[in-house]
Amino acid sequence: MPPARRRQVAPVVRRLRGLPNPRFTGLGAGLFATATMLFFAFLDQLLFDGAPLVYGLLFLPVSAVTALWVRTADLVTAPIAVPIAFAVGALPIAGGTDGFGGQLMGLVTTLAMHAGWLYGGTLVAGVIASVRKVRQMGRRQLARDAAARGGPPGRGAAVRPPAPPTGRVPRAPRAPRTGADASRTARRA
Repeated sequence: MPPARRRQVAPVVRRLRGLPNPRFTGLGAGLFATATMLFFAFLDQLLFDGAPLVYGLLFLPVSAVTALWVRTADLVTAPIAVPIAFAVGALPIAGGTDGFGGQLMGLVTTLAMHAGWLYGGTLVAGVIASVRKVRQMGRRQLARDAAARGGPPGRGAAVRPPAPPTGRVPRAPRAPRTGADASRTARRA
């Protein structure tokens, strides 16, 4: 049998594979996005006097990284967590007046004026999460097909072995119901 040929991997792909690949739970992804956006908002306030453009530009990669680093089982949380992180992080750059009402009004105004960034980041997270989910479903289908063929994924078709016995004993048919039970069953049908 000839040795397996290895595909050449582009240097960019090799470099990307070397990056960290953590897997957050849904809650962890939300906390990561929120903490990162708060940090960026304070940094934006410090360096750029709270420029919403800088904050919005930084929100897009945070959305992408959050969607890439969330566990496969928690993919649905990524597009939910990133808008919450945007809103929480926008507090330092909102610029409301004194008091709770003024701060709230400033936050609502900031969210309304920069909804494009919010929608864009949510879209980025949603698309990445959807693509990851579709790829996961495809891998599962390949594994199911390979198991049905009796071999590893990607191999030629093999003869399918008979299904093993389940060990279940067939149940005897039930006796017909009478009385009040029969009328309740008839009403449900």
